[in-house]
Amino acid sequence: MTSQLPSSLSASRPPCPGDDLNRTFEMRFTSTPRGARLARRLAAHRLDTWGIPYGTGPHEEIVLVLGELAANAVRHGHVPGRDFHLSLHVIGAARAIRIEVTDIRDERTPPEPEALPAPGSEDTGGRGLLLVAALATRWGWHLRPEGPGKTVWAEYVFASPA
Repeated sequence: MTSQLPSSLSASRPPCPGDDLNRTFEMRFTSTPRGARLARRLAAHRLDTWGIPYGTGPHEEIVLVLGELAANAVRHGHVPGRDFHLSLHVIGAARAIRIEVTDIRDERTPPEPEALPAPGSEDTGGRGLLLVAALATRWGWHLRPEGPGKTVWAEYVFASPA
């Protein structure tokens, strides 16, 4: 498949033999709401070019998870002048997608997946990771081994065709 985005916006691994969906999209974005919005839009376009079309359930769910992780990187991982990094890995043979969002702050970490607190009825936030947990097959986070910061990731596995 060809992409309509400039090649400088992505790094693609060579596809495995017989597997045309083994791809990676990576890019840094400004740690601002505008950067999070751009990350979501470019990733949505990339999913469409990879054969996960706009308007389908998987496309909408993946973009929603990605949007929540990017928004959290901006809200909880923001350091002035530092970007966040998005990686989107599509593995066709496994019919899975891995989303990774890396920010520079390691002192503000999310709770462990099994310890997500339920927000109170008056709370204005705290629902994003609950949404990620509901839509993703699994998710988690880890500190960056090569420097300060953390990576929050989620995996989405497509339902097997009946």
